[in-house]
Amino acid sequence: MQDNEKPTDSTASVQSADGQAANLDSVDAQINAFAIDRLSQAFETSAKRWELIVYPSLFAFIILAAYGFYLVFSLAKDVHYLAISVDTNMTVLASNMQSISDNMAQMSSDMRTMSVSVDSMARDVNALEPMLASMQNMDRSMQNMTASTSSMRRDMAVMNQSISRPMQFMNGFMPW
Repeated sequence: MQDNEKPTDSTASVQSADGQAANLDSVDAQINAFAIDRLSQAFETSAKRWELIVYPSLFAFIILAAYGFYLVFSLAKDVHYLAISVDTNMTVLASNMQSISDNMAQMSSDMRTMSVSVDSMARDVNALEPMLASMQNMDRSMQNMTASTSSMRRDMAVMNQSISRPMQFMNGFMPW
C-alpha cells in the first residue's frame, strides 16, 4: 500500500482492535501500578505499626537478656563461694573426724583396761566373802558388848540408889 491510498475496512478494523488492545494494556498497567502503589502504602503502614511493637519488644528483650546474664553471673559467683565454703568446712570436718577416730581408739583401749579392772574387782569381791562372815561375827560381838554395857549401867543405877540414901543422911553431918 502506498501512502495515498485509504485503508480498507478490514485494515481499519485491525488497526482499531490494535488501538483498543493497546488502550487496554495501558489501562491494565495503570491499574497494576495503582494496586502496587496501594499495596506499598498498606505495607508501609503495617510496617510502622509493627515497628511500634517490635522495637520496644526488642529493647525489652535486650534488657531482660542482660538481667538474665547478671542473674546467671551472680548465681555462678554464689555457687563459687558456696563451693569454697563447703570445701573449707569439709577440710575441718575431715580433721575432726580424724580426731574422733583417734579418740575412739583411745576410748576402746580405756574400755579394755576398765573391763580388766572390773574383772579384777569381781575376783576381789569373791575374796571378801570370808571377810563378810567375820564382819557378821563382829556385829554379833558388838551387840553382846552393848547388851553387857546396858546391864552394867542398870546395875550401877541400882547401886547408886542403894548408896545414895544413907550417904545423904551422913552428908548432913559432915562439915565440908
